[in-house]
Amino acid sequence: MSAVGSKPKGNRLFLKKSVAQIQKEAAKSELKRTLGKWNLMSLGIGAIIGAGIFVLTGQVAAANAGPAIMLSFVVAGIACGLAGLCYAELASTMPVSGSAYTYAYGTLGEVFAWIMGWLLVLEYGVAASTVAVGWSGYVVSILSDFGISQQIFPVIQYAGGEGPQWATPLVQLVQDAGATSFPMTGTFNLVAAIGIASVCGLLVLGVSESANINNAIVIIKIIVLLTFIAVGIGYVNPENWVPFIPEPTGVAGQFGVGGIFRGAAIIFFAYVGFEAVSTAAAEAKNPSKDVPFGILGALFVCTLIYMAVAAVMTGVVPYLELASPAPVAVAIDRMSLGWADTPIILASGEPLNLISFMIKIGAITGLSSVMLVLCYGQTRIFYTMARDGLLPRAFAVIHPKFRTPWIGTILLGLLIAIAAAFLPISILGDLVSLGTATAFSIVCLSVIFLRIKHPDMPRPFKVPGGIFTAVLGILACLFLASQNLIPMFQHAAEDNPLPLMLLGGYAVVGAIIYAAYGFWNSKLAKGIDITEETTMSSPAEAMGTGVDNQKD
Repeated sequence: MSAVGSKPKGNRLFLKKSVAQIQKEAAKSELKRTLGKWNLMSLGIGAIIGAGIFVLTGQVAAANAGPAIMLSFVVAGIACGLAGLCYAELASTMPVSGSAYTYAYGTLGEVFAWIMGWLLVLEYGVAASTVAVGWSGYVVSILSDFGISQQIFPVIQYAGGEGPQWATPLVQLVQDAGATSFPMTGTFNLVAAIGIASVCGLLVLGVSESANINNAIVIIKIIVLLTFIAVGIGYVNPENWVPFIPEPTGVAGQFGVGGIFRGAAIIFFAYVGFEAVSTAAAEAKNPSKDVPFGILGALFVCTLIYMAVAAVMTGVVPYLELASPAPVAVAIDRMSLGWADTPIILASGEPLNLISFMIKIGAITGLSSVMLVLCYGQTRIFYTMARDGLLPRAFAVIHPKFRTPWIGTILLGLLIAIAAAFLPISILGDLVSLGTATAFSIVCLSVIFLRIKHPDMPRPFKVPGGIFTAVLGILACLFLASQNLIPMFQHAAEDNPLPLMLLGGYAVVGAIIYAAYGFWNSKLAKGIDITEETTMSSPAEAMGTGVDNQKD
């Protein structure tokens, strides 16, 4: 290994941080360690239970899997479980912020670390924008029940559709007779932007304060979902589960076994939250034990809840009727819970139904906690990348009082809020799932590398089955990623090249940022950190190396 300040050896793009250096960074972290194992598990549940339950479940059932969406959750849960075991081993060994990005830096090299960091922007930033749009829809819905939204959010018309003013993105996605268009709506989603700004404000104040609020929200939405399950069981019609696996239509991914796998690939989006637990390792009280508990506990609890909610939902409502942005509300309305009506009369003239009201409140609070955790994860990834010199230093500045990366949190909050306010986020759902599955496979590969390169390294938590389990994780995650990537190529060839163009453009932008900034400012390449020796071959010679005198 090379000492601090000496010229690193190795191919410039594949320079690695040593495990010793990563562990040293964990010991010297400026972030405050306040999170216990239950906080971490709650953090994971807070991110996982959200858009998947309140939005995606019904859409996947109606378009892809039918009642067999329960099996889609099993497939996605198994893939996430294999990746989660790998995350747990790496987090127990390298308990630092940055999670998968840092793991890739310490095992596969800088270029893989950058790719991972850029994939995680899809996983967190874009996903947070998507969730914010769903959150705004539920907020407007509940305000509409009380006759408030008509004055604040009057319905406006645009080419191909309509939507509430100040709660509809500036650019809208409209599909009509196989054609896709992007009309300008003349408004923007101010409600979604306010939601993102609010959670980022909490994150600036401190992670322990944010965690306490998240814990309360998690309790609320679990109570709401358990209430939905308990009440809904009595209204299940088993005939709605027949056929359990609908006959395929001939279109790829529509029902049949292919629909189950396509559904699993789509709802993979719903599991992104568990990765956020590993980003919190630098703020965990006992990361080597608490982080594995948080990751695996959150996955287990959420998969059980997902399957139970999906079973009730498809049992109460025929699956073809669940193509709604609020499928849980559709199921509640179908139950006709007259016994839960209150004397309060809504703007529609109907009485306020207490259970329906609880579901909408649960959706709003649930999606709030998802935004909180996704924004948290994104800021910690950028904090670590900026500390390594791959992004501007502003993202790594710690507030003297709150001990949080406050400038980076504000900047990222602005970017995510702008995306939620102006862009047609819905089309990016496949990109989020694709980026997440790819990132998870790289994490599994990192475990394999460390098992071979450092077999004697202390591992407080070990993946059962070792390398074999990690290989299964790679295969499972790449398979689900392909279920999102293949349809992009099919659409590009037949009718709509936009998804593939967005993916290609996103990759190009990431490459430009690394080439223009990260490549030249990498602290590792300058010899600031301890590096693992490989065979140096190029551009670092021209860049020069040496000690960075800037205070870290």
